[in-house]
Amino acid sequence: MKGMLSPIFVVILFASGAVRAHGDEEEHNSAAQHEDHAAGLGRPGNPKKINRTIEITMSDAMRFNPASVSIKRGETIRFLLKNEGKLKHEMVLGTIRELKEHAALMLKFPEMEHADPNQASVEPGKTGELIWQFTKSGTFDFACLQPGHYDAGMKGLLTVTPLAANDGRDASRH
Repeated sequence: MKGMLSPIFVVILFASGAVRAHGDEEEHNSAAQHEDHAAGLGRPGNPKKINRTIEITMSDAMRFNPASVSIKRGETIRFLLKNEGKLKHEMVLGTIRELKEHAALMLKFPEMEHADPNQASVEPGKTGELIWQFTKSGTFDFACLQPGHYDAGMKGLLTVTPLAANDGRDASRH
């Protein structure tokens, strides 16, 4: 037994993150960068403070329907995601640059699983949800980053408009 690591020590090493498989460094750095990018769009929404639900279907024709969504700044949206296909699909919020980079990474590592707050994966024939509060105005994007889906055109556009000056309400307070 001399020279062997105790099972408890091995568990502590893995749980602490001190031990990583080859290649995990890139994935870890990518995840940290991904969280930073998500902050540029807004933040994960509070399920108890949803302003409205937007249903989006995902199909094996590599399309979202609708492919364009308008939102008011401050709104918390529940995206109800229906996968009508026979393939796994996902919705990832980001900028075109971020989505292209992530799509390329998914092509290199097709089995990569991720659970970022700005994305939801949905198995074939299932329904999922993504809850997000849009705190910034602007034009943002969403896409399916399953290998090959983005390049096949599975992407959409989010337009987040500022609240009207005469509105006087902050959508995040409803």
